[in-house]
Amino acid sequence: MTLDVEQASEESTDTLLERVTRQLPHLRRSEQRVAAIVLDDPVGAAQFTMAGLAEAAEVSEPTVMRFCSSVGCEGFQDFKIQLAQTLALGLPVTHSTITDADSPADVAEKIFDHTISSLDRARRTLAPAAVAQAIDAILDASDILFVGFGASGIIAQDAQQKFPLFGVPCQAPEDFHQQFIAATMSGPRSVTVAISNTGHTEQTLTVARAARKAGGTVISLTGRVSPLSEIADIPLIVRTFEDTDVYTPSTSRLAGLVVIDILATGVALRRSPEHTDAIRRMKSELATMRHADETTVEEP
Repeated sequence: MTLDVEQASEESTDTLLERVTRQLPHLRRSEQRVAAIVLDDPVGAAQFTMAGLAEAAEVSEPTVMRFCSSVGCEGFQDFKIQLAQTLALGLPVTHSTITDADSPADVAEKIFDHTISSLDRARRTLAPAAVAQAIDAILDASDILFVGFGASGIIAQDAQQKFPLFGVPCQAPEDFHQQFIAATMSGPRSVTVAISNTGHTEQTLTVARAARKAGGTVISLTGRVSPLSEIADIPLIVRTFEDTDVYTPSTSRLAGLVVIDILATGVALRRSPEHTDAIRRMKSELATMRHADETTVEEP
């Protein structure tokens, strides 16, 4: 997927407030006044009538209508519906900036808003066709290698823990050399899932190239179009709002974990009934074992 195609895909799934923010420099000055009211207080703007919004922005009602059209709405009512839908998801990250004056309650609310908005963005921009291709590839796999470093390594480790659902041998070595060795030993039915939010981690790129060279299939899991997604046979783009200037959020990792759940569940649902029964037995026996551990009293 090229950068231009990816950008077009992203813009088509932006929420209303994201579109207003993106369009702001291109609006007429009078329309920018309307945009300022909406961006400064989205919750309050949702309560306005068209006349009320025009009065607050000190513009005419036709200007409000032009503003609605400029940000992709079919009219004022459509604008209010889309604004309400956006607010239902939590305010976007641009409206949830943490400040020194925030109380613990403010911080909690803003981080929840940030996370909910980010996960919704990931859901809206994840390509269903790419997910289906990834599930098909894994269904045909003889083995799976999950690779990643740092926060992406945590996703790889979690994926490896789900090997009963995938139904084939899985590994997620933490050591770069072991990852490289496993990739170079890939066969035609081997699948490597290479994870990097930036898509620029050089070690992950090296492992992905080695897997491709050995004849295996590479699935990438990245936050944007990148060198890693360009290498992959099947690129999965999982876009989130990531602001790492001061506070490093967990949103990209959470989104990656959700995608792993999607793949594991999608594969498990298409395995044989015998495989499903085996998973149920394993889960039941595991629960029984845990219960026995909790109730066992050590003899004095």
